Amino acid sequence: MKNSTMFFDVAYQELAFFPEADPRTDEWLLMDSPGVVLAICGLYYLVVWKGPQWMEHRKPFEFPRLLFWYNVLLVCLSFFISYEFFGVAYQDNYALFGCQPVVTGNSPLAMRMTKIAWWYFFSKIIEFMDSVIFILRKKNNQLSFLHVYHHGTMPFFCWISARYVPGGAKFVAGGLNSAIHVMMYSYYALAAMGPEIQKYLWWKKHITKLQIIQFSIVILHSLRGLFLRPCAFPKLVNLFVVCYTGTFLSLFANFYHTEYLKKRRQLKEHRQ
Repeated sequence: MKNSTMFFDVAYQELAFFPEADPRTDEWLLMDSPGVVLAICGLYYLVVWKGPQWMEHRKPFEFPRLLFWYNVLLVCLSFFISYEFFGVAYQDNYALFGCQPVVTGNSPLAMRMTKIAWWYFFSKIIEFMDSVIFILRKKNNQLSFLHVYHHGTMPFFCWISARYVPGGAKFVAGGLNSAIHVMMYSYYALAAMGPEIQKYLWWKKHITKLQIIQFSIVILHSLRGLFLRPCAFPKLVNLFVVCYTGTFLSLFANFYHTEYLKKRRQLKEHRQ
């Protein structure tokens, strides 16, 4: 009976236990309470809902230079985040395919990883502007369920990561996602330069392919961490990442099928 009780205690700790907030982030911007971040996400959804109505009888705004520099800013920020995630992981001998707990303490490398987890979260707040730009330019077709779901939920869950598990095994997800964003925002920056450049931008669909590959890697990586024993990284976090990232994998795969494969097949049939 005692062994049975111990088994369930261990199972509860591994599957249900969530770590305490990381005290190193106590005084950092937006880190003290989830309420503010949830309010910001709520405001985002309000803007996405009411923004197109506000623009309905107005002319679309065009600001190519601002759009270009906004995307360049996100290229630089995404590169910095990806470089830091993988750079610190390499220098601190992180386990790429094994279990990697969050490195605590105030060593330079541990603090770099903690800070870059915060920057990754904050970059998702900045990326709200993607939707605002679509609204101001009256590109409402870009405000798909995939786009709004992705942009509206990521900040809160990245806040949880930065507040409770800043680093550890999650460096893979953050590093890969930021690397993909380097390519994505590079595409948008070049597209903002006008039709003379846009005609050479043939690689948009390949970014979607890379996003699908990224989500697959993150899911497999989290599944491995979920079943590795012993592993000090919270099982609940890995379980959530598998489920949450799975929704993105499904949505992006459906988008790729609808936008590229299905349309190409229809075009081919029309030509015949």
